[in-house]
Amino acid sequence: MNESIIGIDYGEARTGVAATDALGLLAVGVGTIEERDLNRLINRICAVAQERKASKIVLGNPVNMNGSVGERSEKIARIAARISETSGIPVVLFDERCTTMAAHTILNATDTRGKKRKKVVDTLSAEIILQNYMDSERLKTASENEKSRA
Repeated sequence: MNESIIGIDYGEARTGVAATDALGLLAVGVGTIEERDLNRLINRICAVAQERKASKIVLGNPVNMNGSVGERSEKIARIAARISETSGIPVVLFDERCTTMAAHTILNATDTRGKKRKKVVDTLSAEIILQNYMDSERLKTASENEKSRA
């Protein structure tokens, strides 16, 4: 089995969680943590990471559409530091621009509405963040391998 990675889509009320599959190829939704208290949320994220023996946590970073870092991104960086400190697991910030929009597009295509939609959108966003991260890492590795062969 490859290393397990956890993906997180942080929200003030609901936080989506995803994890890598057994082969480390796909992001799979784990669920949503409904928690407003930041300390309890961090502890619950750490518990999921340890339960799944995660070697890394990928946290969606809400950078502005122009790529600049704003207040929300700075808050996420502080949360990432606390998660890493509490869990002992490295936390990577990953650009989450357009993930919620992509999640809503998928839910529209599958005609998911109402309460069910509200429940799955955060988990789906976490899946998209984690999958995008894994894909970008694979591309980086492939590119580095290609350069070393040249």
